[in-house]
Amino acid sequence: MIHFNPLLDTLLVMFVLRSATQVFLHRLNISFLRREGDRVPDVFQDIIDREKLKKISAYTGDSAKISMAATLFNQAVLIFILLSGILPWLAEVIHHWGLGEIAGGLAFFAILSIVTHILSLPFSLYDTFVIEDRYGFNTMTFGMWFSDLAKGLALSAVLGGLVLWGVLALVVYAGFMWWIWAWVSLGLFELLMLWLFPLVIAPLFNKFEPVENKDLEQQIETLMGKVGLRVKGVFKMDASKRSKHTNAYFTGVGRSKRIVLFDTLLESHAEEEILAVLAHEIGHWKKKHMLRQLLLVEIVSLAGLYAAARFLDWPLLYETFGFQEVIPYVGLFLIGTGFSLIGYFAQPLESAISRRFEREADDFSLTLMKVADPLVKALKRLATDNLSNLNPHPVYAWFYYSHPPLAERIERLKKAGRDGAESGP
Repeated sequence: MIHFNPLLDTLLVMFVLRSATQVFLHRLNISFLRREGDRVPDVFQDIIDREKLKKISAYTGDSAKISMAATLFNQAVLIFILLSGILPWLAEVIHHWGLGEIAGGLAFFAILSIVTHILSLPFSLYDTFVIEDRYGFNTMTFGMWFSDLAKGLALSAVLGGLVLWGVLALVVYAGFMWWIWAWVSLGLFELLMLWLFPLVIAPLFNKFEPVENKDLEQQIETLMGKVGLRVKGVFKMDASKRSKHTNAYFTGVGRSKRIVLFDTLLESHAEEEILAVLAHEIGHWKKKHMLRQLLLVEIVSLAGLYAAARFLDWPLLYETFGFQEVIPYVGLFLIGTGFSLIGYFAQPLESAISRRFEREADDFSLTLMKVADPLVKALKRLATDNLSNLNPHPVYAWFYYSHPPLAERIERLKKAGRDGAESGP
């Protein structure tokens, strides 16, 4: 039986506050879009007309609605799981199976994960085969979608199972200082995954090959040579077999580092624009943004694991949700739920750090390319091709956006380009 007490009251207030904040920001952004959505920002006047802007606004609204619906549904499912008594019942069933603490924990998390994932599938299907289809982005068949789902679940089961097994084993056998060993082990595992992702995991879903355009390849080699990077780190990904969205990203560590360009990007952008996008990604590389992000994650992980160790044997945590005894794997689930609530309200800080890194990468691209125009053109094309929201509410962007809003970003680049030209020889 659930026991209402200050702990549960606090958690419920945080749940309500999180959901209320999400709904408020969603409505704020959509209302702003309705008011400002028919105004083309000055920097986009040469590439976007009113009809295109209407399509962008409609896509933004439809995508936001399905995302918000999925978010609230998943939160409702979690609240039901916490308050319905399902957790004690499930733990009791697993106990009757005769599983130990480690195997029991794996079964506990696996069952909850499978159930919640199945319940969320309709939203994924609707987003892919209705919203993305409606706006001409989806190129996936249902068979490919199902294949991706199966491979994703298998990877999650293997990798997530290994991580969970390791943590539970440390909790059971390493004593109170398990959190230190868990922090070290998880940090090493994360580094291993960063190294393996571009070499083993990503190729399970997409094909990666060197850029084919010899002239572009030579220009890329020259560009990367300016900063001491090897050209073999640039790959084309066959993104078009799933979607018409365009993008590029930086991934990997050590010898697995690489810059990935979507084939849709290569097909729709001029060579100078591709080089500018590449220079931006090189900026992330040279500025060590991934390493800096990893260090921040490790600091937060250390604090989180220490807090988890302090609360894991707290009887009130278990009594609140209907348990008669301390069960470590249940404790990890409950503590993780609490941390996710706290983590949501740290989103603005995470977004601000990411936006700073993006500005630094833009600055690096400008320095490397000498002029702002190629990256400005590339950003405009990316915005047009991806139907990106050109008029986000400032508060919504402050809270969620990992990149500066596009109009602001382009205006900043153009100003920096003009200032650079004025101060030149």
